[in-house]
Amino acid sequence: MTHAITLPKVDGTIEAYRLIGTPVGRPDRPPRFNRIAYAAAHVVSDPLRDSDPWGSPAIDWERTMAFRHHLWGLGFKIAEAMDTSQRGMGLDWAGAQELIRRSLAEARHVPGADLACGAGTDHLPAADARSLDDVVRAYETQMAFVEAHGGRTIMMASRALARVARSADDYRTVYRRILSQAKDKVILHWLGSMFDPQLAGYWGSDDFDKALETVLSIIAENSDKVEGIKISLLDNTKEIALRRRLPPGVLCYTGDDFNYADLIEDGPDGYSHALLGIFDAVAPQASLALATLADGRQDEFRKVLAPTVPLSRKIFETPTQYYKAGVVFLAWLNGHQNHFTMPAGMQSARGILHYCDVFRLADQANVLDQPELALSRMESFVAVNGGR
Repeated sequence: MTHAITLPKVDGTIEAYRLIGTPVGRPDRPPRFNRIAYAAAHVVSDPLRDSDPWGSPAIDWERTMAFRHHLWGLGFKIAEAMDTSQRGMGLDWAGAQELIRRSLAEARHVPGADLACGAGTDHLPAADARSLDDVVRAYETQMAFVEAHGGRTIMMASRALARVARSADDYRTVYRRILSQAKDKVILHWLGSMFDPQLAGYWGSDDFDKALETVLSIIAENSDKVEGIKISLLDNTKEIALRRRLPPGVLCYTGDDFNYADLIEDGPDGYSHALLGIFDAVAPQASLALATLADGRQDEFRKVLAPTVPLSRKIFETPTQYYKAGVVFLAWLNGHQNHFTMPAGMQSARGILHYCDVFRLADQANVLDQPELALSRMESFVAVNGGR
């Protein structure tokens, strides 16, 4: 089979594109890393049962759980039921509860498997939130569910809190009340408005320096309950500014899908651990890179991981909140599911030219695990979507 395909280009022409990538092999056993590495994992739709994809999407639980095994086998921890799983964009709280319950149960049967679960306020529509007490009760409901099933909590950013808070002190109040109740240490979640426009002004200010002071004061006041903080602002200078000022023992988790390679590697400003949606899409490459970094082979780490960065920047391009579509597109091309269908029809959030660029960049980053399958599926996708 010739590894070539005809793809449309942004200027309206078409090109004959020939695959050049080399798939990355799987390790015999999960490798050990010297960074904590969470992959935020997607969910798989069941298109044959999906009669109401916007209101009540059907989830293919067998394939969804199989993908978690794929990540665990590559050495990753899983950040469960996060925005990569379409929380608030197709997966409601009822679906998230089932996802959390199933994943925690599944992990108990996998040696070394680990995960932390997103607890937020998304069952409370932001428009219905009237007070800080409403937000606190919503957080309590979700954190209690995670803990009741033996899970650890990632305290997700709250649209409802962004709506009702009037000052930085309101954020301090809510976080103090929730963290004081946590059984275990919690990972905080600083998600920028590029990922969710409804989070604009989070921590009480649109000014980064003011928001940073609020975050640091919350962590300092509750340091015995904070494992770390994930920061997703797509700005490495802001992440480093936070990282430098965290108290001892509190970890910085990069959520920067533009600059993760540099932020994870050792540098003059230290390093970040990782909690990334892009690890879902490039898991074999990220696993190999992290294993070589743990072996002290930084040049090899860069060689493996650096080519995935242009791919990630394409997947997470503006409007960034639609990055989930590119992540699931690659899961389909790589044979992890037999369709490209997403909860709420999110596959329609990007156009064919975007997906063609993702295909090219995935090949160039060695991300296409089964080239012939990916080529066949891409040919069908282009034909169905008017690319030729």
